[in-house]
Amino acid sequence: MTPKTKKGDLLADAAARGARYVGEIGDRRVAPLPEDVARLEELGGSLNEAPCDPAEVIAQLDEFGSPATVASTGGRYFGFVTGGALPAAMAANWLAGAWDQNAALVSQSPVATKLEEIAAGWLLDLLGLPPKSAVGFVTCCTAANFTALAAARHALLARAGWNVEDRGLFGAPEIKVVVGAEVHVSLLKALAMLGFGRTRVTRVPVDGQGRMRADALPELDERTLVCIQAGNVNTGAFDPAEEICSRAHEGRAWVHVDGAFGLWAAAAPERAHLAAGFAGADSWATDGHKWLNVPYDSGLAFVREAQHLPAAMSGTSGSARAAYLIQGDQREPWQFTPEGSRRARGVEIWAALRSLGRRGLAEMIERNCKQAGRFAEGLRAAGFAILNDVVLNQVLVSFGEAETTRRVIREIQAEGTCWCGGTEWQGKAAMRISVSSWATTDEDVERSIEAIRRIAEAT
Repeated sequence: MTPKTKKGDLLADAAARGARYVGEIGDRRVAPLPEDVARLEELGGSLNEAPCDPAEVIAQLDEFGSPATVASTGGRYFGFVTGGALPAAMAANWLAGAWDQNAALVSQSPVATKLEEIAAGWLLDLLGLPPKSAVGFVTCCTAANFTALAAARHALLARAGWNVEDRGLFGAPEIKVVVGAEVHVSLLKALAMLGFGRTRVTRVPVDGQGRMRADALPELDERTLVCIQAGNVNTGAFDPAEEICSRAHEGRAWVHVDGAFGLWAAAAPERAHLAAGFAGADSWATDGHKWLNVPYDSGLAFVREAQHLPAAMSGTSGSARAAYLIQGDQREPWQFTPEGSRRARGVEIWAALRSLGRRGLAEMIERNCKQAGRFAEGLRAAGFAILNDVVLNQVLVSFGEAETTRRVIREIQAEGTCWCGGTEWQGKAAMRISVSSWATTDEDVERSIEAIRRIAEAT
């Protein structure tokens, strides 16, 4: 048997194992049992001296790894804001893995480049963003925030006559950063990596749903960066973008949107009003592995004035130019992302969008929002407190005293019917339910409500 044939057999075996895992996902508990996690030790020990049969390697991964996974691709995982993996997107991911394309340059992968270009156009249209915006395909919303904010840093300092890519930040004019009191940690991380710092920011008060109060904004000028949210990570609430963008642009400030999951509301006609005004910003960040339901990892950065993104990301100016990195007149993907070499994650984004279409994407988002509403309705009817206005896909539930709520969360996670996380919301402990998966059915929701009620009533 030739090595090529053996490789084909190995891929077929892995695909069969993966298909079996996916096919059984709805019947298994969501969190793994402690004994399944303990068995992961079987994958360790000293590294073998001699090569191991690749078929045995895959068998070990399946035997010990599969039982220890969290069933986040199933329909009853409501932790964090985790999407599932659409069938077309998952299959495209497997095919892209077989292709093993480096999506840095056109010359390295014409197909990856073209699929990014096509998907970028579709995304801008679906999200209602300016059609000539630049798009970067990155790993996650933290990276997307970093990428878009780097473009903002470039643009704001360029106005002051400072080339930050060449001269760095030593001696640079100061940029003021304004965020809401409910700013997400991923955005603060991005600001820190860009040299803005976490504690130098001006925090604007928020209302009872976590929305930034536009009437409390400080003075904004041409060296101010204002960061707003499309979808608070706890409540799903949206900052008043129209008013904030209007105020900011009067002073020539830059507005950036952290829209990890909430930005997708713009693609659903019944929820699009929530995203009104956000298209007036200067840059945006979101995740593909949340509400687009593509496999991990997938983030997207958008910048209105397209020239600022490659200006901030390009590694080929001045003394940094590498002669062997031959580039043409086409869009070279690596000029729009922090990474050079990277996987072709645009493949599964293209596949997800093609398989869903405009109506399918809207239906998935709206269905998840209605399912979140059903969670709130069912748990409120059982006598538990819903702490937020359920406008999107996020539900906050209190079961009484803080320790009682935390105990319910621990027990529902251990019981295995579903998985919901915990949070603190304006001084109260809460269960956080995020409905973000294409795979979640109404039956999954009812089954989960029943399990939560049963556990909470017994606590």
